[in-house]
Amino acid sequence: MSATALAPRFFIAVVVILLFCRLVSWAIGRAGQPPVVGEMVAGVLLGPSLLGAVAPRLEHELFPAALKPVLYVAGQIGLVAFMFQAGHEFRSHLDRRIARAAAVVSGAGILAPLVLGTLLAFGAHGRVGIFVPGVRPAVTASFVGVALAITAFPMLARIITERGLAGTRYGSLALASGAIDDVVAWCLLAGVLAMASGRPKPIVVAVGGIVLFALLVFYAARPLLARVLRPGTVATDGQVLIVVAVLFAAAWFTDEIGLYSVFGAFCVGLVMPRGVAAERAVTTVSTSNRIIFLPMFFVYSGLNTRFGLLGNRSLLVFSVLAVVVAVVGKFGACWLAARAGGQDRATALRLGALMNARGLMQLIALNVGLQAGIINSELFTALVLVALVTTLMAAPALTLLDRTLPIPAEGGAGEPEAELAVASG
Repeated sequence: MSATALAPRFFIAVVVILLFCRLVSWAIGRAGQPPVVGEMVAGVLLGPSLLGAVAPRLEHELFPAALKPVLYVAGQIGLVAFMFQAGHEFRSHLDRRIARAAAVVSGAGILAPLVLGTLLAFGAHGRVGIFVPGVRPAVTASFVGVALAITAFPMLARIITERGLAGTRYGSLALASGAIDDVVAWCLLAGVLAMASGRPKPIVVAVGGIVLFALLVFYAARPLLARVLRPGTVATDGQVLIVVAVLFAAAWFTDEIGLYSVFGAFCVGLVMPRGVAAERAVTTVSTSNRIIFLPMFFVYSGLNTRFGLLGNRSLLVFSVLAVVVAVVGKFGACWLAARAGGQDRATALRLGALMNARGLMQLIALNVGLQAGIINSELFTALVLVALVTTLMAAPALTLLDRTLPIPAEGGAGEPEAELAVASG
């Protein structure tokens, strides 16, 4: 298909994607779910799992094979904008006073699903068709463990903010735990991608690239952004242009070294300065790109998700076990770690419910694995199911807890003063 013929296909596909994603988000929002959940569901519905099953000709007309690479690239723009904002929010919400308590919760929330997911995948070897020929089983199993260890930090941050809990100890602890969890999980994913190559050169390039990238970010990008976005100034079009150039350059560099654009975008968000100009630049870059381009990522993911594959009994059993392992490993481990650290029952349960949501962050990781060729459609579909189920659980669980088990007042009987002192020290 020529570029001239592809352009009108792209525009009508975008119209369908944006309107349908907004419609589903509105409908699912009435059930108390955040908009990102609606976009995740809409992406799956527009793919072969529903539209392709009931109207395959229409799906082919809307999303021909030649259009998929275009949707992928457009979706990457949305992802870069989203991860840029996520990195900025990570820095804004991280509370050093409770870093130790958060590290314990996030550490348990990473280790348990990582180990359980890896063991589950190894147990499925030879029984379920989730392994890619030519890829070592250890790589695929490690990827499953890392995917189950991820937390939807951006969604967690929005839930905390929308419920007015950002300044409370519980809110700060949840945000810090989710942020630490995702940073460690992304580092683990980078390790799996390097391990997947099986050759020393890509590993050397990745490790050397990380070191060089860190130096460039902290000693070049950070001072440049601080100078351009000085406190007390209002971001101009020229300043926003420089931010976009730095952002896309970071995305390009991390893509080239095999770590994918999302890593670079997140790191640029981390080093953004504070102030009105920086906030305006982040809002300008992220908002429109996220609204327009991020739904294309969800649809691209949906086009690779085939829930019809779950008709295979062995894959269905693996998928159900993956959901169970994900919930037990993340919700259970975070709850136990919080209780062991002195948190009251109400806070510990909410931490588990929030940390258990995988959301968009897991979808990003799954697409990275699919593009890297270390997972197949079967495993992709099974883990998309995990992302959907665990994300859909979060809001109803929190609403139920708010009704039945209120959080004790700050500094009240339920607040562990000893733990506060330890975390602050």
